[in-house]
Amino acid sequence: MTESLFTKILVLVDFSPCSEEAFRVALTLAKTFQAKLLLLHVIDTSVLATFNQLGLLAVPSDASGQKRRLRHHARLNVRRLLELKETKGLDLKRIVLEGGPFVEIVKAARMEKVDLVVMGSYGGRSGNVDKIFFGSTAEKVVRTAGCSVLTVPLPLKPKR
Repeated sequence: MTESLFTKILVLVDFSPCSEEAFRVALTLAKTFQAKLLLLHVIDTSVLATFNQLGLLAVPSDASGQKRRLRHHARLNVRRLLELKETKGLDLKRIVLEGGPFVEIVKAARMEKVDLVVMGSYGGRSGNVDKIFFGSTAEKVVRTAGCSVLTVPLPLKPKR
């Protein structure tokens, strides 16, 4: 019997249209290769710390309440994805982590010994200054994951 190219696929979701496209691609790959699919969402705690420093949270002590709300939001959205009819019959595992997305993604890929990471990428269409100087999360994952990484852009809208 031949060995499957991919046995464990990690797909990253942040519930944006781009990550939902990556999820759709990962579902197809998991079915094709009969692979286990790990669905990962990372709650970016560095954003909360920045909001706290800038005084954008009502009170600094609201950070723990905000984390709790973000975890709840993540669980609801992950559940929504896992209940799609396209997921039926797949071996699925959901993972929700807190921290810096790039660090947690790479850690999860290595700890779970995945063969492939599938993630959305805006393909440089974001004009964020941090991305110009430090690179995107997708770029950092491609460079350091230690396994194959498939970046999935948003499909181009058909010209009329």
